[in-house]
Amino acid sequence: MNKRLTFSWLALIVVFAMALSACGPAATEAPTAAPTAVPPVCNKLPDAPAAPASGQLGASDTPITMAFVPSGDSGTIAKAGSAIADCLNKMTGLTYSIQTGTSYAAAIEAMGAGKAQVGFLNTFSILAAQAKYGIIPALINLRKYATNNLDPDKALNQQLEPFYRGEFIAGASTGIKSFADLKGKTFCFVDPLSTSGYIVPRIILAANGINPDTDFKATQNAGSHNNVAIAVYKGDCDAGASYIDILTDSSANLAATYPDIATKVNIFADTDRIPNDGVQYIKTLDPKLQAITTEALLAMSNDPGGKAVLTKLYNVNAFQKIDSTFTMYADFLKVLQKAGVDPASLIK
Repeated sequence: MNKRLTFSWLALIVVFAMALSACGPAATEAPTAAPTAVPPVCNKLPDAPAAPASGQLGASDTPITMAFVPSGDSGTIAKAGSAIADCLNKMTGLTYSIQTGTSYAAAIEAMGAGKAQVGFLNTFSILAAQAKYGIIPALINLRKYATNNLDPDKALNQQLEPFYRGEFIAGASTGIKSFADLKGKTFCFVDPLSTSGYIVPRIILAANGINPDTDFKATQNAGSHNNVAIAVYKGDCDAGASYIDILTDSSANLAATYPDIATKVNIFADTDRIPNDGVQYIKTLDPKLQAITTEALLAMSNDPGGKAVLTKLYNVNAFQKIDSTFTMYADFLKVLQKAGVDPASLIK
């Protein structure tokens, strides 16, 4: 077995169709540079709307709620999310609040129920929420591409890209060097709606002769990419799946607590390219509120202090505005559907 996945998505699906399967950020899910200590500049936008009356969405008593998926450390996400809300409050004159979901599904359902109007969902959750609730993707995250020694896209290292890859990791002492070595081992996923930490890894496992439901001694959903790497490091799981490269990612910063994590945990395979996560709106949100929120977030991403906050959140280095002509999500959905994966069906 090669240590690197060399098949394209199409080849993956062909193999997968012969084998059977199951199914990010993610989730979110991906890597990059350390944030600076510069505070964000949150000057009021020239076209900020008039302050809404009490009871109207965006007023202090009826805030616009932003939902965040728990793909990393929950405390870090909550702190960065609050900083984003505070900045948007000043830039738009509206009031924003945050909700950090206890799970990926919780963030989706908050949008589906109208309890959150803005989402920072991971890739698979975007597809599921689109299919089930018609949410509108508005921005895709751009990140300085992170890589590892197995990645065929190593030449893209640190370039801003709208996609990333996942990786399979194993404890150095487990002897796991290929997919075949996983049989009878314990395995950590992230969350059932994590793109690079569950959905895509299960497809790839099946394509490589591993039934993720029967061939492991045990599996668990660790809840975040950080937790997967920590569990493998501590021996709670023999192997796991995460985004590239959770071991050296500056946002996760696992080496600060576990200095030898990159030597005690090995990477033995990568996934193919996965579209990045981003920002979405519920379809009933006033287009004017969508537009001013997008404008404010783009302004934050162009400001050094704002960029630092976004980097702390989900390693966001920039945003790319997208509309109905953007096909990366639709193309990725087709790949999943060919593999027998229906995103909407996984939302209970």
